[in-house]
Amino acid sequence: MESPSKNHTDYNIHPARDREDETPSVSSLEKAAGYGAGKGFVPQTSTSVVDDNGDLQKRHGTFETFGKPTLYQPIDTYEGKHRYDPDFQWQPKEERKLVRKLDLKICAWVCLMFFALQLDRGNISQALSDNMLDDLHMNTNDYNTGQTIFYLCFLSAELPSQLISKKLGPDNWIPVQMVSWSLVASLQAFLGGRSSFFACRALLGLIEGGFIPDNILYLSYFYTGSELPTRLSFFWVAYQCTSIISAFLAFGILRMRGINGMGGWRWLFALEGTLTGLIGIVSWFYLPPSPTQTKSWFRGREGWFNEREEKIMVNRILRDDPSKGDMHNRQAITPKLLWYALTDYDMWPIYLIGLSWLIPNYPMTQYLTLQLKAVGFGTFETNLLTIPAYVLFIVQLLFWTWVLEKTNQRFLTGLVSQIWALPVLVALEVLPKSATPWTRWVLSTLMVGHPYVHAIIVAITSRNAGSVRTRTVASALYNMTVQASSVIGSNIYRNNDKPLYRTGNKILIAICVYNFALFIGAKLFYVQKNALRPLPFYYLPFSIPFPSFPPYSRSFIQSSPTMFKAADAEWCRVHRSRKKKWHAMGSEEKEIYLRTTSDKGNKRLDFRFAS
Repeated sequence: MESPSKNHTDYNIHPARDREDETPSVSSLEKAAGYGAGKGFVPQTSTSVVDDNGDLQKRHGTFETFGKPTLYQPIDTYEGKHRYDPDFQWQPKEERKLVRKLDLKICAWVCLMFFALQLDRGNISQALSDNMLDDLHMNTNDYNTGQTIFYLCFLSAELPSQLISKKLGPDNWIPVQMVSWSLVASLQAFLGGRSSFFACRALLGLIEGGFIPDNILYLSYFYTGSELPTRLSFFWVAYQCTSIISAFLAFGILRMRGINGMGGWRWLFALEGTLTGLIGIVSWFYLPPSPTQTKSWFRGREGWFNEREEKIMVNRILRDDPSKGDMHNRQAITPKLLWYALTDYDMWPIYLIGLSWLIPNYPMTQYLTLQLKAVGFGTFETNLLTIPAYVLFIVQLLFWTWVLEKTNQRFLTGLVSQIWALPVLVALEVLPKSATPWTRWVLSTLMVGHPYVHAIIVAITSRNAGSVRTRTVASALYNMTVQASSVIGSNIYRNNDKPLYRTGNKILIAICVYNFALFIGAKLFYVQKNALRPLPFYYLPFSIPFPSFPPYSRSFIQSSPTMFKAADAEWCRVHRSRKKKWHAMGSEEKEIYLRTTSDKGNKRLDFRFAS
């Protein structure tokens, strides 16, 4: 099918209308060639995105693309190369319809698979309410040790799983993971004591590790960087929907205690593990490798998309992030590329955040059922009383993702999670022992139903990676830090600190305050990386000993204004930002740079970090 007429607008943005660019110029050579400065190859008649009502639509891609389309072509082995067309155009309403179709075909199924993961990973919380620890002659510390083993194995499997997924394809590897862990999850019905409990937790961690970043990589094949946070929020809505549904399932299944001499928690593991296995088997046949590879006997001989839809998907993805065409979906990460991704220091602020941002909420999330039982609620009331916390979680997840779309302030939106947690932790710390069970339930619900910004941070990780290579590794590394935080969080509430956990809550408050500094610091770091000139940190009343920033204190400025001006000018000359360097280039210089540079991904001058 042919493209629409040239009167239709394509998806490139004129820099004068992009609020992230201030006054970039367009040379006469660029105009003659049909280039929009810094924003890719665009026909002379098409300088902006116009929706169906004739209004401008602003989009912000990963790169400030420039030059001839050959400078941004995908590799020959890229699975969508046959649909790549730099001059291809489409209407916004076509794309909206296609994205809805992707949501139904791809995102919904990914959410179902995540439902299966959380069903097997989270049902241990319901099992605890049915006296599992007593049946296995274990205590809280044994449970903590088992969870630590699980998360250590989970995080150690993250990166190897991602490398396998990149080689075999997520569409092949994810179903294998699901069927494998469903077998282990079902066999937990035959646990006999502490040793078998530890063994099963280790196996589950090793098999389930990597599942989440595998799915994130898979979703990035179909969605643009701006669309990914919302889809990942759906991903984690499925996570909490599982908690709600599993609470109802547990309410019924735990009543099977005594059938065939088995405890209710044993039936819970057996039945829910079997359900996961069935979803995994269907996923093997259902998942397509890429937008242009949907034809099969199971999905239909004609596939899910026609030729025009495939062209829209491929070209919108590559115009949003040309680096997605640098590798094909069955291309392995070499040791050299792996090392390059591991040492990408520009991603380290995100890993630091992953290591601690969830800790303030983690203990209460894991001990919710035990806490509710400890204050006097019964087994079945406990499981039902967890549901309001999960509903609040879902509402907050969707609300703050919506706020992100409106404000585009990723790290400041993430900071809300700590602003919410701090007063609740303080309340838990000062709460008297005589407080009513309902007061404790309210505080527990607020902690578990916190603003869950995981989807936002995961999307930042994918966006700021700048290449498929780094994205593959960075998604795994970020998730590894999150699992490491779970290991830390699972050991903060100790048996000798029950039932008020005063010491544990003090530790959580300190970590929460530390997280404030991390989120704000990461925001400033990435803004400074993109800035036309360095941020004015010299206006602060103290010196910042950070290598990327000028360490000027207010006293230095006031006492030595001449020296300050000279030092500041020299610092700006040497450390002139990538954006300023890029816009200082002429068209010929930019083309030479793009043809000859050894800079990759987020090290390129035309790359822009999300903040």
